[in-house]
Amino acid sequence: MESTPRPAVSIVIPTHTEQRWSALVRTVASARSQTYAPAEIIVVVDHNPALFRRARRDLGGVTVLENLYAQGVSGNRNTGAFHTSTSLIAFLDDDTVASPDWLAGLVVPFADPKVVGTGGGIHPAWAKAEPRWMPAEFLWAVGGSYAGMPTTTAPIRNVWSASMVVRRETFLAVGGFRTGFGKLGNQNRPEDTELCLRMSALGGGQWIYVPHATIRHEVPATHSTFGFFLRRCYAEGRGKVAMAGLLDGSQSLGSEQDYLRSLPRAVFRNLAAATRGRGAHHALKAGGVLAGVAAAGFGGVVETVTARRAVPAGVAR
Repeated sequence: MESTPRPAVSIVIPTHTEQRWSALVRTVASARSQTYAPAEIIVVVDHNPALFRRARRDLGGVTVLENLYAQGVSGNRNTGAFHTSTSLIAFLDDDTVASPDWLAGLVVPFADPKVVGTGGGIHPAWAKAEPRWMPAEFLWAVGGSYAGMPTTTAPIRNVWSASMVVRRETFLAVGGFRTGFGKLGNQNRPEDTELCLRMSALGGGQWIYVPHATIRHEVPATHSTFGFFLRRCYAEGRGKVAMAGLLDGSQSLGSEQDYLRSLPRAVFRNLAAATRGRGAHHALKAGGVLAGVAAAGFGGVVETVTARRAVPAGVAR
């Protein structure tokens, strides 16, 4: 009896600045070291000719491309993805290190034809010690898996592009990541969530979260500050409202509503731990939850007002 053919996978890694060169080299090395060997590793450089030349010169055995679209991570990823010919496409960010079995774990669920994509667990790799005030429920603010996510392989609404594998056919059918919507400078829009929603809407596809397929996501010291945390939560609030507007209400923010309903329990749990003498840092974590919710809520209000002002009078939304 013949075994089921192993689907071929290409890994796409977007990059944009030479300041991350060392991290990029580590990411590429981890992609090369997968027990499930990728058919091709593609590094895409976002409008940085010097970095493109360096990558072409120093990253042997890797396909290096230049972003064919306007500056931004969505077009950067699309450039690499549209170049591929494999049935599956994997994405890593240029500041991540994948565990050796990362790709193998994310490929398994594709045996089910309903699965359009998978994502894995993301562990923050702090350059400094993890802040004592950081709530586990808000680790998404530094690109990590957070408390409340599934702890075993399970369906999920969306995953993150730092650790993602997609079925190429479905990815192409929806046009890939939405260019002009994503991370660029101080703008932070959830382009990966928006992609997941469009892909799952096509024929009732399903996303699967595989927590044991892990990567480490580097967190620089500048992202360990309370100021960064508030800015990131504010940007997330704006981004989710902007995403809902793009989808014209066809996709709800149900996951966000469920998440928000879970946060009061996190506050009470940490306050209870603090009052029982288990450490003042629990009180700080409770405060972090409240501050994060407030910042995200304020961002949502700002985005709503901004969007309304941008609509000409008499034009229906």
